Amino acid sequence: MNTTFEIQNLKCHGCANTITTKLSALKGIDEVVVNNENNTVSFNYEDEETISTAKDLLHNIGYPTVGEKNALTTKAKSFVSCAIGRMNN
Repeated sequence: MNTTFEIQNLKCHGCANTITTKLSALKGIDEVVVNNENNTVSFNYEDEETISTAKDLLHNIGYPTVGEKNALTTKAKSFVSCAIGRMNN
């Protein structure tokens, strides 16, 4: 199955690289595509538990889905994740 999330704090390809790397490492997720223009991430998944795990991971690395709380600490995490993504690109 495939899903698409609209996410917050997506700024650049460094962010996209981190998101792709982290989500692809989760069991049951593949074909991760991040669209910087639309602030979305799409991927194939195995079951509903995988969706919950993906949302938690995105929030923990600073990219909560639209509608979730986006505190200052979450925004700060996105800058760190972005920097890591740029260094690993």
